Amino acid sequence: MSNSSSITHFLLLPFADTRELQLWHFWLFLGISLAALLGNGLIITSTACDQHLHTPRYFFLLNLSLLDLGCISTTVPKSMVNSLWDTRDISYTACAAQIFFFSFLFSAEYSLLTIMSYDRYVAICKPLHYGSLLGSRACVHMAAAAWGTGFLHALLHTANTFSLPLCGGNAVEQFFCEIPHILKLSCSHSYLREVGLLVLSCLLALGCFVFIVGSYVQIFRAVLSVPSEQGRHKAFSMCLPHLAVVSLFVSTGTFVYLKPSSFSSPSLDLVLSVLYSVVPPVVNPLIYSLRNQELKDAVRKLVTGCVSAAIHCLLSSAKGSQCRS
Repeated sequence: MSNSSSITHFLLLPFADTRELQLWHFWLFLGISLAALLGNGLIITSTACDQHLHTPRYFFLLNLSLLDLGCISTTVPKSMVNSLWDTRDISYTACAAQIFFFSFLFSAEYSLLTIMSYDRYVAICKPLHYGSLLGSRACVHMAAAAWGTGFLHALLHTANTFSLPLCGGNAVEQFFCEIPHILKLSCSHSYLREVGLLVLSCLLALGCFVFIVGSYVQIFRAVLSVPSEQGRHKAFSMCLPHLAVVSLFVSTGTFVYLKPSSFSSPSLDLVLSVLYSVVPPVVNPLIYSLRNQELKDAVRKLVTGCVSAAIHCLLSSAKGSQCRS
């Protein structure tokens, strides 16, 4: 019988057993990671560089993109390395770090999505008070509160989870370290303490969800009362991307953690974990840019500027070479 003091590493759940499928998994996750890096990187750079996007709405979107990049960078690279080198190992310290950062970023993102629903509510239901309620200082404080909440949540859960004695082996039934799967390895009734913290977290998450739903009820009531069809279309285009992201985030996460045990199987859990931990960081930039002309214009301007600068640099280098010859 092992305990937490004798465990030096954990064994993660592999995506495939054959070498060919492992390499396919590596290349697939590499493509997904590059897509997430490109999409979120363009949003971050465009929002930071374009003065027209220095508004509360895009400030929160910038923070969301940073969190999405962090989430996918926490789970995917280790899985890719394991597939490439045909191993399942992750060190005890790396597992604890993975749990901390994923909990931190996941919680902060949910808090930020709640704040973004308030931003949409004020923009549509109280447009005359938008500048006073969502000034630059207020936006910074709210974003800091989201990041701080995620940090405290992750610190509390990670410290409590790894203080439990583990005697259920070291095989984690997931492709990354996650609190529920580590709790399955616990041999002590003290795991109920962590379960209690998880229940408290669920109640807080439910409170955020109720706030988001309440905000959108008020938003839809206000939008439907707008006499102009063009005004309604503009209001919906402002809200639908955020609502789509919230729906994707909440539905996948809720189903993974609250699904009946009869539905549970390693292969199904693996697919669902990809849906809520890997897919959103890739899809979110597409959702936000699909119907957002301001963001499209900013990205187009950024890409055009980068291409023009690269061409100018190449032409200058070519001229310099000709002069030397």
